[in-house]
Amino acid sequence: MNSTDPRYPVGKFEPVSSPDRTALIREIADAPGLLREAVRGLTDQQLETHYREGGWTLRQVVHHVADSHMQAYGRCKLAVTEESPTIKPYHENLWAETPDARRAPVETSLVLISALHERWTMLLSSLSPADFSRTFRHPEYGTRELSWVLQLYAWHGRHHTAQITECRRRNGF
Repeated sequence: MNSTDPRYPVGKFEPVSSPDRTALIREIADAPGLLREAVRGLTDQQLETHYREGGWTLRQVVHHVADSHMQAYGRCKLAVTEESPTIKPYHENLWAETPDARRAPVETSLVLISALHERWTMLLSSLSPADFSRTFRHPEYGTRELSWVLQLYAWHGRHHTAQITECRRRNGF
């Protein structure tokens, strides 16, 4: 599903009750290459383009994916190794304004995302169907199962990659 809202070019996240875990794990595995392809050939000036009015720059989007997916991987590991741990939230908009997110080369995060997703895919592929019912507790959003996290982050990679590709299409670069 595609949306005309530039915030959600692949539509808003909608979890399903019986997800295809194998396909979702494959999406997690493929996300780094798709994100890398989305920014391939962009100049530093183009990376400073906001993907929408009032939104992050393309550079910030790439660094956000790294930040967010590191948090999600850690939360998955906590859920697998502890009984419904309470996780610490973070303020993604503030993280996107830190100097590294505003100025670091996107290659730094692309390499990180690639390695992270390799580990994350290994972890997810090793889990039993019952393991996807394991949970963590988010102080603001309540209890979340790993099945939900898997769906969210497969969508999250598509979502931010599409923000970049749609921005490129609209701007002709």
